[in-house]
Amino acid sequence: MPLSITKTFFLALVSILFATVLMLFPKESLEASVRGMQIWWDVVFPSLLPFFIVSELLIGFGVITFIGSLFEPIMRPFFRVPGIGGVVWAMGLASGNPAGAKITARLRQERKLTRIEAERLVCFTNSANPLFIFGAIAVGFFHNAELGILLALAHYLGNVPVGLMMRFYGRKEEAASPPKKQKFKGITHSLKLMHADRVRDGRPIGKLLGDAVHSSVITLLMIGGFIMLFSVINNILSLVGITSILASLFSVILTFLNLPTDLSIPLISGLFEITLGAQMASQTATVNLLDQVIVTSFILAFCGFSIQAQVASILAETDIRFKPFFIARIFHGLFASMFAFILWKPIYLNRQLTGPDWGVLPVFFRDQTSNWLQSVWTIISIHGSIFTLLTLILFIIISSNRALSKE
Repeated sequence: MPLSITKTFFLALVSILFATVLMLFPKESLEASVRGMQIWWDVVFPSLLPFFIVSELLIGFGVITFIGSLFEPIMRPFFRVPGIGGVVWAMGLASGNPAGAKITARLRQERKLTRIEAERLVCFTNSANPLFIFGAIAVGFFHNAELGILLALAHYLGNVPVGLMMRFYGRKEEAASPPKKQKFKGITHSLKLMHADRVRDGRPIGKLLGDAVHSSVITLLMIGGFIMLFSVINNILSLVGITSILASLFSVILTFLNLPTDLSIPLISGLFEITLGAQMASQTATVNLLDQVIVTSFILAFCGFSIQAQVASILAETDIRFKPFFIARIFHGLFASMFAFILWKPIYLNRQLTGPDWGVLPVFFRDQTSNWLQSVWTIISIHGSIFTLLTLILFIIISSNRALSKE
């Protein structure tokens, strides 16, 4: 039987089974969907929308080109990507998943990246944002703000070796059509490039802002659908016993890695959805804190099939392949777990033993930083729903005006 026909029958069978389980467990499916909707409505939408809009404006006004020319001497030698990769990395770090993929795909559509460069860049510019790590994970789940410093360092440092490793990806394919390397010729030249880019775009400020809001909201609506879908899938797998079966298999892997088998179910849940997996890992009272941190670091870096599906959907609008991103997430998980283990004593354990003296840690790692992030996270959690509602109303108005103008 041809592979395509087998694939068709398999996908049809999975769809039928999924629909059947939804009918067998309607109440549980509804509750899981509502949980996913609440996460998106209260937190994901208000925290990601500003960054999505700003990234669109930066591209439209040519600021990306300007900053990219400044970062070229750094990003090209180390990661074999243009200087604009530094902007994508910073925006992805600040805003969280899947902002790095969204901005990379947008730059690829603008032909500012080659296909290989975009595939390299997307692999190490997607990460959880600091608000989520400090607010939701460290404070919300572990009730320990200082743990956020360890989790954040392990998470962000884990992406560096991923980027260095991906610089060797696609070299043969790239040799056939080498990318144009942009040399830094001074600030004046960079400003001229920015101006030329803005003129080339040509959209007035009002149009550009409307397009930014419209495009960002559409992407976030798609993200919300994936969050709800995988929340339901995760719950269904647990109800039908598949999670327990997978847990027995993952127990072997955890035993080989000298980690408690009690963390197998949280790990499996985290492979599908970050929030649930991290929460379950933090609530596993039978294991020590270091083991919880190691598994949580892997879950954060792997970013779950839910976010990976969001990234796959975003990349599908371009010619960027998803496979390198998926492989990079596995390596990111391994690197982040290693950094969590290595930094456990110098960053966290010594802090507990020495009390308030932070020793040689930089001043921006002090408690004030984590408290500030916690405060921002609390504000988003409380008022995020109002922001989401007002933005969706604005989106409806913009979409209606565009529809009427076309008639």
